[in-house]
Amino acid sequence: MNESVTSTRYTGLIKNYLNRLPIDPNGKIISLGEGHTPLIQCNNINIVQEKNIKLYVKFEGLNPTGSFKDRGMTVAVTKAVQEGSKAIICASTGNTSASAAAYASRAGIAAFVLIPDGKIAMGKLAQAMIHGAVVIQIRGNFDDGMRLVKEVAQHAPVDIVNSINPYRLQGQKTASFEIVDELGHAPDFHCLPVGNAGNITAHWIGYTEYASENGALQTQACNLCAGNCNFNHVAKSSSRPKMLGYQAAGSAPFLRGAMVDNPETVATAIRIGHPQSWDNAWCVSKESGGWFDECTDEEILAAQRLLANEEGVFCEPASATSVAGALRDVENGKIPAGSSVVCTLTGHGLKDPDTAIKQATSKMITIDANLDDVKNAILSNMP
Repeated sequence: MNESVTSTRYTGLIKNYLNRLPIDPNGKIISLGEGHTPLIQCNNINIVQEKNIKLYVKFEGLNPTGSFKDRGMTVAVTKAVQEGSKAIICASTGNTSASAAAYASRAGIAAFVLIPDGKIAMGKLAQAMIHGAVVIQIRGNFDDGMRLVKEVAQHAPVDIVNSINPYRLQGQKTASFEIVDELGHAPDFHCLPVGNAGNITAHWIGYTEYASENGALQTQACNLCAGNCNFNHVAKSSSRPKMLGYQAAGSAPFLRGAMVDNPETVATAIRIGHPQSWDNAWCVSKESGGWFDECTDEEILAAQRLLANEEGVFCEPASATSVAGALRDVENGKIPAGSSVVCTLTGHGLKDPDTAIKQATSKMITIDANLDDVKNAILSNMP
């Protein structure tokens, strides 16, 4: 082996973007090799071809625990460990609990996760349990869990790792860095599913830092929300995208203009009626010149099938919300022909296999184990 060759092995987003993250480089770093996810160009969707749209999907489902949550969790848990924490806690619709459990296991600390009883996909619950988290099911929804997590953190020595933890957003902003690094520029539009609204906020922070001189925020007073948000602003720049946030119709507080007490949708990851990043997300939408919209469960599931059947990308239902909304806005002209568009796919389809199987158009064929039956099954189903 040539010892003079420097290793280029990827070791996670903290090491990759250390100069842009609030982490002690000499302290312990908790990583599972997250980040560096593929940016896949969609080539087979008819409306994209007709309108000359460059549509990319950022497939965050290929993070270690299968969702974008790992980006924020590596930074939040690293910071907690560097500050001496022995336990973390979160409320979750599934993906946060899976990620928190994995990173806590990696760090050698305890994880407590509050989940809504009967409202979590089995793939996500399995992850939290196998990683050794203490799973607490509550007779209530995510918003009840979030309220309880904030209350219990005042009485117990636990660090909250939901997106109200600012270090979560610091990790998640790196997705924007990767997109700009790969494309060489920001897209015209960036589309995301919106539940708790932390991710759309984090992406805007990332794009803003990259658009600012030397990556440093050039701050100005916020004139968009009466100062209720908690991040800095820069003057409008053409080098940042319009941010488009899409919600499930049964869980769409940004479209209702008020919180939703009993959200319902097949897209369990965004079944959140009281977003914790409410003010931030409104600022992102206004400052970027973007908008919020909603998609029905039928539109969401159709987009999930379309991605799987036409592009070979299997994402969970909530992820497909970004594509459902983007394709509708391409068709109606709100996203102009010739635009470059990135859609974040927040989680892998294996997170919720039951929903995928229920709507799959391909069915299993049961036959006897002999050559003629296999041959006939193949020939009768050839395109």
